[in-house]
Amino acid sequence: MTAAVGRVGRVVVHNWPLKIAAVVFASLLYVGLVLSQSARTFPGSIPIQTQNQGSDLYVLSDLGDVAGIRYVVPGDLGLRVDASSFTATVDLTGIQPSGKPVPLTVHVVANDPRVQVLDFSPRRITVTIDRVTTRTVPIKAVVQGVPNGFELGDPELAQTSAQVTGPETIVDRAVEADARVTIDPSGIDVNRTVTLVALDASGTQLDNIDLAPSSVQVKVAVFTDRRTRTVPVNPVVTGTPAAGFEVASVSVDPLAVSVQGDANDLSGLDRADTQAVSVSGASSNVTASVPLNLPTGVQALGDGSVTVTVTLRPVTSTRTFQAGLVLVGASPDKVYTLSTDQVLVTIGGSIADLDRLSGATLVLTLDVSGLGDGDHAVPPDANLTTGLTLISVSPSPVTVTVASPASSPAPSASP
Repeated sequence: MTAAVGRVGRVVVHNWPLKIAAVVFASLLYVGLVLSQSARTFPGSIPIQTQNQGSDLYVLSDLGDVAGIRYVVPGDLGLRVDASSFTATVDLTGIQPSGKPVPLTVHVVANDPRVQVLDFSPRRITVTIDRVTTRTVPIKAVVQGVPNGFELGDPELAQTSAQVTGPETIVDRAVEADARVTIDPSGIDVNRTVTLVALDASGTQLDNIDLAPSSVQVKVAVFTDRRTRTVPVNPVVTGTPAAGFEVASVSVDPLAVSVQGDANDLSGLDRADTQAVSVSGASSNVTASVPLNLPTGVQALGDGSVTVTVTLRPVTSTRTFQAGLVLVGASPDKVYTLSTDQVLVTIGGSIADLDRLSGATLVLTLDVSGLGDGDHAVPPDANLTTGLTLISVSPSPVTVTVASPASSPAPSASP
């Protein structure tokens, strides 16, 4: 019996690796048969998206689409499968931007966990990833199509520089942002907002970048009978300074500017106003460089800006207060009598300083140092803070009578 069991055991374990492989292969054939019967192919395509893309990464490549998605739905669930049923991504975690192609694995998942993705194409794609950077370039006005018989003034730009943002390999090539304008055949002055175009050193337009601002206002004066004239500059100041301050003076540099324009546009021009300089709420001098505010068709020669300086000063006023009197330098062995114990005092200064003084107790001094017996006319004096001035005192001077105290009788002897 034992020998029989041994023979059976040897038969079972004989070539056991081949037997296990056969079982596995049979299982795979069965699974493949089942899947081949229930697997379906999605007829559309799914755009590949990036995942975990840092703010400093810029994808230069077109990621393309995933197609040929084979999937299986267990049982007959009657699920509707469309383009929203799948998501295709490439993971950018840990990718170092270099501007060079990088191979990435494509992942496709079903958004419904009951759907199982079996296969799709492509499995890998090559992507070029660069670092995002920003640089500042000058804005240049480019005038095109000037009709015969017209002369142009210098283009005026509302902004002279722009920021270019995008992949480093492209941004590094940017040298300027052009604002291209075309002159109307009728000779109308240009005053419009123009879209900016970033260019490299060869004049080629750069793509895959952002410009800030993306557009700029451009003015170009078009002349048919150009003349020049020198006119005085009129500084325009608006607003009200802070409480307690007023405008003392306004100056401008230069005092006059040269302007150009057609003869009919210059005929009634007698001054060049500036853009408004605001002093609203200011408590110190204001200095600003501002452009000229010239009529349409008139243009300043040069950069067209002037420096306006507005000088402020405290608003001064006077107020009258009632003040008490105190003696300074009085001798302890003298008796002092005043013709009055209060005076009216008028003080000048800024309104703010006078407002602070209104709530205080005001006292003036009488200097009686070294005065002998008798009547003396002593002018009151006030010790005021900086910015305040003693205007007048009434009455002034004050009569101070100095006397020695009477001798007291000697006490009588005790009985």
